[in-house]
Formats: sequence, C-alpha cells, structure tokens
Amino acid sequence: MNGIAIAILLLTFVFLLVIKCPITFSMVISTSLAMLYLDIPVMTMVQQMCKQLNSFTLLAIPFFILMGELMAQGGISSRLLKFADVCVGRFTGGLAHVNVLASMLFGGISGSAIADVSSLGVIEIPMMTDAGYDVDFSTAVTVTSACQGLIIPPSHNMVLYAMVAGGVSVGKLFCAGYVPGILLGVSLMICCYFISKKKNYGKGKKLPLKEALTKDTVLAMLAMVIVIGGVSAGVFTTTESAAIACLYCAFIGLFVYRQMTLKDIPAILGRTVKTLAMIYGLIAAAGAFGWMMTYLNVPQIATNFLLSVSTNKYVILLLINIILLVLGCFMDLTPLVLIMTPILLPVVKSFGMDPVQFGVVMMLNLGIGLCTPPVGTALFTGCAIAGRKIESVSKATLPLYVPMLVVLLLITYIPGLTMALPNLLMK
Repeated sequence: MNGIAIAILLLTFVFLLVIKCPITFSMVISTSLAMLYLDIPVMTMVQQMCKQLNSFTLLAIPFFILMGELMAQGGISSRLLKFADVCVGRFTGGLAHVNVLASMLFGGISGSAIADVSSLGVIEIPMMTDAGYDVDFSTAVTVTSACQGLIIPPSHNMVLYAMVAGGVSVGKLFCAGYVPGILLGVSLMICCYFISKKKNYGKGKKLPLKEALTKDTVLAMLAMVIVIGGVSAGVFTTTESAAIACLYCAFIGLFVYRQMTLKDIPAILGRTVKTLAMIYGLIAAAGAFGWMMTYLNVPQIATNFLLSVSTNKYVILLLINIILLVLGCFMDLTPLVLIMTPILLPVVKSFGMDPVQFGVVMMLNLGIGLCTPPVGTALFTGCAIAGRKIESVSKATLPLYVPMLVVLLLITYIPGLTMALPNLLMK
C-alpha cells in the first residue's frame, strides 16, 4: 500500500506541475489523494499546514522582504552602485565589475536575488549598454551576480532552510555564507575581465577611493551591519534585527535620502504582503507534503537509493549537486528548499557534512537555477527589464556558469570555506 501511495503522491505532483498547475495546489492535491487512498483524515493535512506555519523563525521572513522593498524604493541601491563604481570601475570591463560588486552589497542587505535584479537592473543594464557593452552580456551579468544575495546574509531563504532542517542556527548560516558569497563575486569578476578583454570593453573613470566612503554609502551599508552584527554578537535575534533594519531603511529613505514619501508606503506594504502570501502558502502546502513523504518513508528510501548507487562520499555529493541543478531548471527556489531538504539532509549527514555547510551548498545550487531556463525567475526578470529574448540572454550567460559551478564544487568538497567563519565567531 505504501508503494502505491508513494506513486500517487509523486506522480500526481509531477503531472500537475507538467500541466502548469501552481505548485502550492500541486502539493495540496497530491497530498490529499495519497491521504484518501490510505484512509487518513484530510483534516490531518490541514493540521500539518498550520503546524508548519506555527514557527517563530518564520517571523523574520516578512521583515527581510519588506527591507528589500524599502531599499529599492528609498534609493539605497543607487548609493551602493556608486560605491561599487568607485571601487572597481577603473578596471577593464569596469561596469561589469561594478554590476557584480553592487549585487554583492545589495544582496548583503536585501537577501533577495529577484529584488537585486529588479532594483539594480533598471540602472545597471542601460548604464552598461550606453557605455558600449552588449545588452545580452549586460543582462547576463546582472542576472548571475544576483545569486550572491542568496548566500551573502541576510537571506530569508536561509531562514526558511533553518526551519525546515530542524532548528539549524540562523546565525551560523549567515556567517557561513560570507566566504562563498565573496568567492562567487570574485570568480564572476575574473570571468567578466576575460570576456571584456576579448570583446574590447573599456575601463571606467578612475575615481578617488575617498569618494567611496561618503555619508550616503556608509548609511546605506549600515543596514547590513545592523542585521549581521546584531545576530552574530547575540544582541538581537534574527527577527529583531530584521525589524530594526526595516525601521532604519524606512527612516533613511524618508528623511535622509528623501527618495521615498509616506504615500509610497501602502504600495510597498502591498507588494510585501503579495510576496509573503505566496511564500507562506508554499510553506503551508510543503508542510503537509513533507509530512506525507515522511509518513511514507520517502526520505529513507531516497537515502538508500543514493547509497546504493555508490558508497563514495564524493560521488554522492556530486550526484546531489546534479539533482539540485536539474530540479532548479524546472522549479522555483522556495518549494525546492521545502521539498528537498528533508530528503537530502539525512543523506549528507550520513557522510558527516554539517547541515550549515549543506544549507549554503543548497542555496548556491538553487541560486544557479534562478538563472537557468525554463523556470529561472531571475533570468525572466532580467530579460523583461532589458526587453530581450530568453534564448539570447541564456547564450550570453553560458560562460558565467563556469565560475558559479567551480565555486559550487569548492564549497561542496572543502568544508573550511563555509565552516571556518561560523566556528570562529559562534562556538
């Protein structure tokens, strides 16, 4: 009976995805059918959905989403772009480097790849094309560099992973993301340098470094200090630091930069609630779907299957990366975190991988998925902003996948890249 129930659960879920049923409804419907087959009261599904949302950790997510909206509307993103221009604009392919560094800084405050592309892309892509850069290359750099926001803290997806993984320390996850995030940014810059050399893209103006540390840029980056410094030092919880950072970004946008007015607040809150409703709906549906998989022993079956392929740690980790990369091409990041974490975490733990390290590996894997067709939301957003076809931008993105995959393999097989900083700061 369990075998038939597993087939009903998984095949129905895949079928509904293929016919483009929203993923939330796909999980609810497939879970309901499996429960009806096993004569489990459907009320159990409702209870599991409510139980999944009854988590203090989830309170941080709306504040991080709101913070990203406030930053984009309040003018913080343009200040970060100016700071990046002063730092790296002078090198060959300077504006491509500026794009990557600005995304690194923006991601270090908003924690959202989509917010990064949406707010910085409207400035960066026209700026690069006006300077003679190919529009497809400009869009590709904007899209791929936005993935840094998923692993450079704060990241609401890391908060979500911590909850699903069973209480992994959010503070450790945040600390673990710094070195891989910076390594990813540097790798993308190196790749952009060689592409710029080949295509004869020029250098930017050499600006004095003192212009990088203006009052505006310092105030913009202080939001990151509030979140990361507060959590790492134990002054705030993750939720408290995100709430304080929201108030700070609102104050800066309203009264210091004055690029936001009180009339903008309802629209900002509306966009936040819309995004939050989608995320919480997914979390609730995934709670019931995950409970059903656990009830049917799917995680253990998956673990046994992967171990039957090979007992070599390195082969299994490579296989897991391939699975996540392929799934990332067809599903969005949030549902994959909710669905795949309970399945794959026991496998990597059996090889001694720390859940914190696996969280960063998963974030980068699924971040690459945001840049790949056919379901790459960051790719879609960048193409919409640039007015370009997905096919042409995807072709320009191909060389930039190389540094991303290299960094992925490095953080998979070298634990020190992710674990050294959290072990040092949060013993």
